[in-house]
Amino acid sequence: MERLKRIGSDFDKYEYLMHIYDRDRGLFFRLVNRHTADLMPLIYTPTVGAACQELSLVYQLGRGLFIPITQRANIREMLQNWPYADRIQAIVVTDGERILGLGDLGSFGMGIPVGKLALCTGLAGIPNDALLPIVLDVGTNNEKLLNSPLYFGLKQKRIVGEEYDGFIDEFLRACVDVFGKDVLIQFEDFGNHNAFRFLKKYREQYCTFNDDIQGTASVILSGLLTASRITGRQLKDENIVCYGAGESMIGFVNLLVECLEKRFNLSEGEAKSHIWMVDSRGLIVEGRSSGGITAEKSLFARPKGSVKEMKELKDVIAASKATVLIGASAVPGAFTEDVLQLMAKQSDQPLIFALSNPTHKSECTAQAAYSATQGKCIFASGSPFAPVNGRRPGQANNSYIFPGVCLSIVGAKIQPVAEEDFIIAAETLAKSVEQSDLDAGCIFPSLAKIRSVSYNIACEVARNAYKQGRVRLTDEKGNKIREEDLEAAILKMASYPEPPK
Repeated sequence: MERLKRIGSDFDKYEYLMHIYDRDRGLFFRLVNRHTADLMPLIYTPTVGAACQELSLVYQLGRGLFIPITQRANIREMLQNWPYADRIQAIVVTDGERILGLGDLGSFGMGIPVGKLALCTGLAGIPNDALLPIVLDVGTNNEKLLNSPLYFGLKQKRIVGEEYDGFIDEFLRACVDVFGKDVLIQFEDFGNHNAFRFLKKYREQYCTFNDDIQGTASVILSGLLTASRITGRQLKDENIVCYGAGESMIGFVNLLVECLEKRFNLSEGEAKSHIWMVDSRGLIVEGRSSGGITAEKSLFARPKGSVKEMKELKDVIAASKATVLIGASAVPGAFTEDVLQLMAKQSDQPLIFALSNPTHKSECTAQAAYSATQGKCIFASGSPFAPVNGRRPGQANNSYIFPGVCLSIVGAKIQPVAEEDFIIAAETLAKSVEQSDLDAGCIFPSLAKIRSVSYNIACEVARNAYKQGRVRLTDEKGNKIREEDLEAAILKMASYPEPPK
């Protein structure tokens, strides 16, 4: 750590840490365990975004598997040739089309699966050799990369349509053939148009989830549940404006509606009445004259005739009487001073979540939110911000969720993965926030606790899945494991390089 402190830029610190990762995984993960808050921003967001953009400068040893579409006939052999093929229990896979808020980075997106799975080990204790980062290289539409001599991916435009879909189908079949039916396949940073349809298409057939859609949704939901301990308002009483209608936000509103139905006994219509979604063309209303409403967005469109069409965010906030404003738009500065002041005017304690990553894409800074609302707001962001006048901004990072969910799935062999798993993960995370965190205005727990938080999430998700008959784990005699033995099984999986404290 002393050597790390003497390195200037975060990019150079990332490179130094990944050299340790390449040479001594045990040392790397002990560092992550003991210095989680300091190292997370360096090994994942926001620094990993910059690393992906310049991956050829920092990628040396084989940290993951690149499978180009030109090798479709050889996918099984490529998987079998991975050095730890007999141990693989979870995969994070991307095609690099939508890396964070940076767009199409093609094969340079490998930094994301590597970083995600490093956190599954560092934050949940899953042995790193049981985890496999993969890039499916189908080309890139990024002209800068296509013209760069340093880009090592396929130098061609993205393959789409039937050929692309067939490649994905073949990859999934190969994963199950090589690693078994219980292998977890986590989709990561696919384009919006593919992310939703893949989740819908494959969730019943394979052990799979999409962290961008479901993990992000869970951490946002947790933030809202925790905030109720400060505001005294129940979740069912909030009016929520969602700025941005990409996969993470659509995932959130789907999970929110399910939570309001199951936990607060609202009807689907009642739940949706609390949600106002805004995309680049304005408020999403049925029959909107400017169009642009996809099938996923249409499920949350305001009823035609119930409200006029609006382009400006400020107008939507006023019409909705918003108490919560959530941004996942990758539009920096979208939450202007006027917008924030209006939120403070409408609510004594407005919730402001500026979730876009990396930091320079955030809808507003913590300083701007606190200043414009005169310190009244409860603020959370996607990337870390420094404390402001004693207030500690919460980081709504799905790293609080996906390592624990992943641990539960591989530790208890849960299949299929259900939406309720992410509600339970959100509730468990919310319960872990201490009064000292709330007193500082923070609605997420200290990162120093994240190993124990991940373990608790894994146990709670597994217990619920067991009751629903979704746990496939067996004992040494081949019999279904007893419910009282679940925690021990998960702890056994969660003990690399050392057990959680």
